[in-house]
Amino acid sequence: MTRIAVIGAGVTGLTTAYELLDRGFEVTVFDRHRYAAMETSFANGGQLSASNAETWTQWGTVLKGLKWMLQADAPLLVNPAPTLHKIAWMGEFLSNIPSYKANTVETVRLAIAARNVLFEMAAREGIDFDLERRGILHFYSKDRDLRHARMVNGLLAQGGLERRELSPGEIREVEPALQGDFVGGFLTASDSSGDIHKFTVGLAAACARCGADLRFGTGVGDVASVEGGVRIVTPAASEVFDGVVVAAGIRSRAIAAGLGDRVNIYPVKGYSITVSLADEASRAAAPWVSLLDDRAKIVASRFGADRFRIAGTAEFNGANKDIRADRIQPLVDWCQAHFPGVSTEQVVPWAGLRPMTPSMLPRVGRGRARGVFYNTGHGHLGWTLSAATARIVAESVAGELGGRSVAVERLKAA
Repeated sequence: MTRIAVIGAGVTGLTTAYELLDRGFEVTVFDRHRYAAMETSFANGGQLSASNAETWTQWGTVLKGLKWMLQADAPLLVNPAPTLHKIAWMGEFLSNIPSYKANTVETVRLAIAARNVLFEMAAREGIDFDLERRGILHFYSKDRDLRHARMVNGLLAQGGLERRELSPGEIREVEPALQGDFVGGFLTASDSSGDIHKFTVGLAAACARCGADLRFGTGVGDVASVEGGVRIVTPAASEVFDGVVVAAGIRSRAIAAGLGDRVNIYPVKGYSITVSLADEASRAAAPWVSLLDDRAKIVASRFGADRFRIAGTAEFNGANKDIRADRIQPLVDWCQAHFPGVSTEQVVPWAGLRPMTPSMLPRVGRGRARGVFYNTGHGHLGWTLSAATARIVAESVAGELGGRSVAVERLKAA
């Protein structure tokens, strides 16, 4: 049987492992943590959001970044201290501005394709992850922001996404709990939300049931292309696999360099808070529809009866996961402004590093050497895109190293 190693047990790595198992490969998953989904897949905003597929590669983002550089609570914050990696990444980001529209359309198409794959995985394995299929509501308080949203909506429509523009009155009908003065919004009924950590942990258990060797608490050292496959060195052993899929978040860049590939990923920090809806008044005052405040760059999702997740901000500050109070406070303030009846007495803060490419499109597919593949660099859309990119990379592995046809096997089973 063909042996494939997957480096990384976040949502991207485990959806990949699941798809590889489905194609008859023997799969080993490596992760340095004791459990699945302990880094970027731990506490994100929860949105499965094709409607958030607009890439950041536009001059407006650059101008805002410069404006906010010295504002500690800004939605986008760039540490001005230069590093060679940051300078190179920013240079490539600027070079991708002409591709803003094309990359946005491609991203939304990928996001739409990912939906059914993820729901199929969850249904087949009975994974409960607090899924809410009530849509995602974007809302706007300024006319110029709504005008930009209409332009973006045209790009999303090119990618096949259906949305409905809402008046201020319709916003209140869709989500009565939301407080504020708005000029309009968009509802994407086909979008949804759910707990990425619960999903990924459930998928890890499914992979184990399907025969995967899950090596948690196992850091990967050297990864090299050798005769007969790929050698992976850990503290306990040195093994040769027929192939490897690198899905290691921000560490994918260093692993790729050792394999002769350039994967330009920068760690973009995001923050979240999980608000405990411990009392009946808070539960009644919290929304059920998932929300995106485009001006503040904040998203919010309800997880079951007693949890409310609020996430946002982007911070270019290297591989730094320190939780800063001045970056958490705007999330708390946002909750108090828009949902004054929700108690913020019990709030759990978190910070994670999004692995982002300058184009904001993930690196998916073959590397230079035989048996080397990548599924990484999804940025802020890892939860949204992972199921589709997992299927793409698994097909690529099967095409190069062999593997059964999933479509044929499922027809036989039926």
